Amino acid sequence: MSVRMRTAIVTTLLLACLAACSSGDDGGAVGDVAPVATPATDSTTTTSIAPTTTARSTTTPNVTSAPSATDDSLPSVVSSAPELDADPPVTPSGYELVAATVTAADGEVCDVCLWLADTADTRRQGLMGVTDLGDGDGMAFVYPAPHTGTFWMKNTLLPLSIAFFDDQGTFLDAFDMEPCTADPCPVYPTAADFSIAIETTQGDFGELGVGPGSRLELTDLSCP
Repeated sequence: MSVRMRTAIVTTLLLACLAACSSGDDGGAVGDVAPVATPATDSTTTTSIAPTTTARSTTTPNVTSAPSATDDSLPSVVSSAPELDADPPVTPSGYELVAATVTAADGEVCDVCLWLADTADTRRQGLMGVTDLGDGDGMAFVYPAPHTGTFWMKNTLLPLSIAFFDDQGTFLDAFDMEPCTADPCPVYPTAADFSIAIETTQGDFGELGVGPGSRLELTDLSCP
């Protein structure tokens, strides 16, 4: 084989190889994996990422509250402070109790027991400071002669009724008197020319038979 022929054969083989290599670059071979396309993004666009926040629980925490004052589970509180005794009653002191009878207008006779105030000092003191008549039904203010004057309620704590009788024991008049809250205390004019005045707790004259048409007989005997 001549040199020229060899050169031609080699040249032909080289061209064939170059052609084969060139065709492999233009087309993909079967089985090649196509590249994954990535979406294009605007390089100037800023992607805002919301900051992650931790949600606060809206559930109210369990708080143990102090029981209310009316909670039935609480023990009852009983005051141990001792009760103070009421003031003892104050009864007339320094007076004698004497028996008397009242004959009512209808003839009914009532036996009564009266504290006797027959001196200037005892009449002046009267029922001042007294809170209870004790064993007496009232107090008899006895004057040595027919008398006209006034009564008042200074330092007197009980509401009183007062009745006036003449020297024969005949009923003259009666009215109520209230404890004194003013200064000076008001005065109550008496019936004219009375000899005995009877004071008792306000409203008690009905039980004693004292009223218009009644008569009083005061004795010097002690009450039975």
